[in-house]
Amino acid sequence: MSKIEVPQLGESVTEATVGKWLKSKGDAVKKDEALVELETDKVAVEVYAQADGVLSSIAVEEGETVEVGALLGEIEDGGEASADDYDADEDAASAEDASADEDEDDSGDDEAEDDASGDDDGDGDGEIVEVEIPQMGESVAEGEIGDWLVGVGDSVKVDDPLVEVETDKAAVEVPSPVDGVIEEQVVSSGDAVEVGSVIAKIRKGASGGAKKAKKGKDDKSAKKDKKAEKKPEEKKDSGKAMPAAQRVISEHGLDPSKIEGTGKGGRITKSDAMAAIESADAQRSEEKAEKAKAKPAPRDLKDREERVPMTRLRRTIAKRLKAAQDNAAMLTTFNDVDMSAVMNMRSQYKDLFEKKHGVRLGFMSVFIKACVHALKEIPAVNAEIDGDDIIYKNYYDLGVAVGTPTGLVVPVVRDCDSKSMAEIEKTINDLGARARDNELKLDELQGGTFTLSNGGVYGSLLSTPILNPPQSGILGMHRIDQRPVAIDGKVEIRPMMYLALSYDHRIVDGKEAVTFLVRVKEQLEDPERLLLDL
Repeated sequence: MSKIEVPQLGESVTEATVGKWLKSKGDAVKKDEALVELETDKVAVEVYAQADGVLSSIAVEEGETVEVGALLGEIEDGGEASADDYDADEDAASAEDASADEDEDDSGDDEAEDDASGDDDGDGDGEIVEVEIPQMGESVAEGEIGDWLVGVGDSVKVDDPLVEVETDKAAVEVPSPVDGVIEEQVVSSGDAVEVGSVIAKIRKGASGGAKKAKKGKDDKSAKKDKKAEKKPEEKKDSGKAMPAAQRVISEHGLDPSKIEGTGKGGRITKSDAMAAIESADAQRSEEKAEKAKAKPAPRDLKDREERVPMTRLRRTIAKRLKAAQDNAAMLTTFNDVDMSAVMNMRSQYKDLFEKKHGVRLGFMSVFIKACVHALKEIPAVNAEIDGDDIIYKNYYDLGVAVGTPTGLVVPVVRDCDSKSMAEIEKTINDLGARARDNELKLDELQGGTFTLSNGGVYGSLLSTPILNPPQSGILGMHRIDQRPVAIDGKVEIRPMMYLALSYDHRIVDGKEAVTFLVRVKEQLEDPERLLLDL
């Protein structure tokens, strides 16, 4: 008896939802055959049979939530399904499968013969190199195969892109590790894959040539193309949308032919699908508004409410923010800063700065430099907790929160201590623009040691920002208001900003948090201290 259990789903994923059973109780199964689909907040994965046999029991029904290691069902090893478990339709399906197997066997014989002739040409002498899914980030353990950019038999060079892999954060391309010819595609578009799994095989040093060794597979492809020609509209729709976008389209009942794709070759990306949802929502709101003008709406709450499923990105953001509150001893301390000196410096030098460096002088580069100075004095705010250890980081990679149409992202500005203000401004402008266009790479969103969040651009007066785990500190900036303050015994109107530092009290003490804010305040109220490193 073999048990079917929930496999490891990644270091940050502990549970999944049973999506669909691909086999029924009593069905005969083969080793490595897919049995059930599990859905997480990131990807959908399939659980495979560990041995030949019969599916004797199903312990969890579709729609139920299960944890890693939970029992899904059992397989009776080496057993055979009873006749009562099959109806006439299943017998017909088995007959069709047998016929298909015979066709595949015939084409396989042709392929074997062609392989022998291919060896005579010298194409099969190279070493077989396996292509594996690379590391895609410290919190990303799985992805989904998007579109293959090459086919079996194609010649490739080192670093040529082979296939697109989609995660919950971005789409990445897997490059070829060697020169050679694509020998086999182990996975197909839409398959869920883990880091380190083999997705293709390349015959090193070979050349594409006439592709004699793939006659059998080419014949199959030709048959599939003929079938696809009978349904051109279906082929167009299914090939136009990337897998992650296809799920969003299906969940919301969208028409892919009405969505303009911005991906490679006009393919529809997930962000295109999300934009279509927002456009449809806006159109529905306009239609409701027009109806409301024409006829007063009845006092019925059902007609005044709309239930919309959360997107996977929004669910991921919600879980991470809630986990930060649950796992950290989070506390926020406040201070205010007189922005007169910074604003005067900016007004005096902004034209000369832009003329020399080709970028506008903003407040963010000054804040980043002030934070780096304070982090060097209070290293605990730049550290993180790992189990029972504290990791102090002697580098300063600061994240800058950016709002996008699909949610909040935090791209990272590397080595802020060694960059000039002009270099920081250029980096922030580049990252912000690509974040709004959904073009950031995974490594540009990871590895930050401290975060800045500027709610002032939206008019926020005061807030308590939430930590970006595993970091121990985040600085909240707010709007600048003209307020009366006491200066040398006199009341003056000054441009004031509230600053908020949220920190993990497990590693940062209150004295250190207050000192950090005081140091930032001192640097901003007297920018010359930045030049003198005081």
